[in-house]
Amino acid sequence: MQNNNNKIRDFFLKNLADPVLVYTVIVMMSIMNYYRSELVIPYGIATLVISFFVFRLLDHMEKSQRGRMIPKDHGLGALGYLVLIITFFFVVKNVIETGEKDYPLIFGVWFLTPQDAVDYNKYYTLAIFLLFLIFMMSVIFYFTRVRYRIFMSFLIFIIPFAIYGKENEKMPTMYVIALSVGFILLMVYFRQMRDTQETEIVHRPEIWKTVAAYTLIFAAAAALVPKPEIEADRTALETMINAEQFTDRLVSMLNVFRDEMNNEQFLNTDSNVPLYYARAYEPMRLKTTTFSTYNYSTDSWSIGRPDQHFRTKWDKTPVDMGVAGGLTQAIIKAAAADSSFAEKYGLESVADGTVTIPEIRYMSILSVNWDAQFVPVPQFAHQLKNTTYGETLAVIESGLLYAAGKNEKSFAYDESFDFEYYADTFFLNDYNRKVTDILSDVDDYDELLTDAADVLYNDWDSKALLENEYDDYTDYYDILTDYGDNDKIRQLADKITKGCVSDYDKANAIVSYFLDEGYVYDPDFRKESGDNAVDFLFKSKTGVCYEYATAMVLLARAEGIPARFCTGYNMSQATQNERLSANFMVTGNDAHGFPELYIKGFGWVSFEPTVPYDGPPKKSTATDLMKRAGIVLLIMALLLMAAILLYPVVYHRIFIMRCRRKQPDDAVRAVMRRICRIYRIEGANTSREAAAAVFAASGADMSSLADSFDRNVYGGIALSETDKENAVSIYISAYEKLKESKKKRRSKKKLASR
Repeated sequence: MQNNNNKIRDFFLKNLADPVLVYTVIVMMSIMNYYRSELVIPYGIATLVISFFVFRLLDHMEKSQRGRMIPKDHGLGALGYLVLIITFFFVVKNVIETGEKDYPLIFGVWFLTPQDAVDYNKYYTLAIFLLFLIFMMSVIFYFTRVRYRIFMSFLIFIIPFAIYGKENEKMPTMYVIALSVGFILLMVYFRQMRDTQETEIVHRPEIWKTVAAYTLIFAAAAALVPKPEIEADRTALETMINAEQFTDRLVSMLNVFRDEMNNEQFLNTDSNVPLYYARAYEPMRLKTTTFSTYNYSTDSWSIGRPDQHFRTKWDKTPVDMGVAGGLTQAIIKAAAADSSFAEKYGLESVADGTVTIPEIRYMSILSVNWDAQFVPVPQFAHQLKNTTYGETLAVIESGLLYAAGKNEKSFAYDESFDFEYYADTFFLNDYNRKVTDILSDVDDYDELLTDAADVLYNDWDSKALLENEYDDYTDYYDILTDYGDNDKIRQLADKITKGCVSDYDKANAIVSYFLDEGYVYDPDFRKESGDNAVDFLFKSKTGVCYEYATAMVLLARAEGIPARFCTGYNMSQATQNERLSANFMVTGNDAHGFPELYIKGFGWVSFEPTVPYDGPPKKSTATDLMKRAGIVLLIMALLLMAAILLYPVVYHRIFIMRCRRKQPDDAVRAVMRRICRIYRIEGANTSREAAAAVFAASGADMSSLADSFDRNVYGGIALSETDKENAVSIYISAYEKLKESKKKRRSKKKLASR
């Protein structure tokens, strides 16, 4: 039973150390790291287990093909492999169908889309794993054990790099090293170390020592050799295959139809492909979508009524979008016209003043992506003066502008838009601030709007503005102040805004809170499953713009300030481009989430709570990681080489010490085995034949050792301490004479070479 257990153990150890199996595991782990890094270990274990059994089946097929199988077993392996393929695809089909339930994207679109731009789908990811696994198991096995082809092996080797490269992502350094070392070892093993009709490898362990040392030194040198610091220019590649532009446009299309938003869309966005060019006076924030409803359980925003209700439709330009300070101006006009209105709402001290409307500025934006449905709108937009889009445009009550044509429901490539917008200077004026501060204390704000409209019944424009504001404010107030009645958020909001005299002051206090309390921007941060805005505020304090904007919206709502979550772009990249004489460029890297808050008496204002990003720590750069890994590998290589050189000498001394502690019978047998091993004498030889071989190789006489060995093993005679000491002396003599004979042979070779 013990022998059987040892055989089973040896079988599993031998096969689990199979270089093809190990390499397959490395390849699959590197691929699955792209799709879900925290599940790499489970996927690696699954690959190891499944591949172990599949390779036994493929071994059976390979033996059958070479005629090493009894006739009745021919074809069973092929049938088993066919059943395996069918089973894999059946499972994949069912997994994909399960994943498509309650998920907005079909599997094909999900696969083509960058993973940072879509929600995680565990079923789709499992399907990808199974598809890659059956493919990798088959091709790696075939092009190593069956038909060794170095070119095909190299193509397999670069597949994981291609998966990362298609979105310009960097593969973790350790995977790069593991794949490279695994490829080299596989290449050596199945080319230089395979027995052929002309060559037979008789002592593989000695070769493997050299190969292992060489591989480590090679990997260390490759990592340590200085590399130039360059910025990769992907222009030629993108022009040739247009892959990244395709994925950017696909993401753009998905955003049009997405009615939910979470932080996945803002993680590791790394695309410099232009989406828009702009000619503008200054950097600015552009808005493309708004979301009004937050779900704590899923940590996601969804579109509500304020985000999709039409205000007006326009068949031609200019398209009016509002006046920054126009509402304030109308309220002051009512206060000046009716002293009782001014007294009722505490406006006597400002009734005779004049609201300063910010200056109008101009910008033009050119779309260079396909199928965008929403126009990027600058903050405080006044008018869309002109556009190349020739159909109906709609203005949504949340300030969005989108294509509503009968024939073209999206903006084409090369569509241009010319805007007038107001400078962000309204709240820099002391009088303007004083008015809005007073209006922040008005409890019956909706009544103020109706009273002001009644006072200005002869001023049609002001009356219409106030009535529209009343409708929007009363219709959507409950939606835009809903924070789920979360006590922790309300208590924190009260603490942050304590002592603030106006809504505008409260908003700025919330912005300052994130800067002052050690919150961190980290695009690589992955929050735990189930975490939401509460966890961000009180536990992790780490996230991207999504977390900051979400938290500020909920804190503002807890203070009774209507607020909404917005997405768009931070237009800040300077450029020089002939199109539009553009001086700014907007790319996927500029995607941004931010909050908008309603300031009583003025309207909607966007804020920037996201703390500045200091960039990744230097240690995370690929070059530095390669250098550190190279140092570790170099140390390992030096230790391995030292072990190879010192092992014979060290083990020689240890062996002598161990022998002198053994019983005489055990010591003599151990010496015989050791001498046969260092002289590379096969076990089929008798002790006399071994003694003759040793004498022929080095002149060492071990005949007395052979006598002692035979008396004990075959005669059953117990040996004495004298026999043991004699055996140890013979071993020392044989060892020393073997060293001398090797030196003589090397000397002869040197003389012959001269």
